[in-house]
Order: sequence, then C-alpha cells, then structure tokens
Amino acid sequence: MVTKRQLGLSQVIEKSLEDSKAQNIAMIDLLNKSSLCDYIMIATGTSSRHVNSIVTNLQKSLKNLGLKGLLPEGSESASWVVLDAGDVIVHVFQEEARDRYKLEELWAER
Repeated sequence: MVTKRQLGLSQVIEKSLEDSKAQNIAMIDLLNKSSLCDYIMIATGTSSRHVNSIVTNLQKSLKNLGLKGLLPEGSESASWVVLDAGDVIVHVFQEEARDRYKLEELWAER
C-alpha cells in the first residue's frame, strides 16, 4: 500500500525535475520488491552544470518538505549524481552515463 507521504514525495521530486527541465524522467516502482527504497527516479541533464542545477533545485524542494541530510553523491564530475531522499532515490545522469549504466534495465529485472 502506497502511503500519502510516499506519493507526495515522489510527486514533489517529479515536479522539481520537470521544473528544472530534466529530460526522460522515469520512475521505477520497487515497493515490496526491495528494502533499499520504494521508488527510484531517473532523469537526464544536458551537461554537468545542468545536472548539478537539477540536484540543487531538488534539494531545495525536499528541504521545503522538511527532509534533512540531503547530501548528493557525484556532484564533482556531475556525470551521475545520486540523491537519497529516503523512500525515493534519485539518479540524475548526463546522457552518456545514463546509456552506459542502464539502471532502468537493471531494475526492470526485479
């Protein structure tokens, strides 16, 4: 059963990604399939600057929800940045890195 908090969190994340002009936004439902998280959201940025901007805007949106300790990983190179928001883990890639790691395919097998 999806809680209102989970649904609200994924909606806030999706809106933030859309507002930041992230491309190819995908959500993978892992509810009752993994103890890692309930959802993985994946998006693409057009450059390292765009990827970092997407993640910075997302951090601000999540802080407005009251979430704390949102420390992105990978911001230095910004070809792939991960932000763990608890129930939802967000991956923001540059296109080349997204094509290389193919997370959608990896998690689709679950």
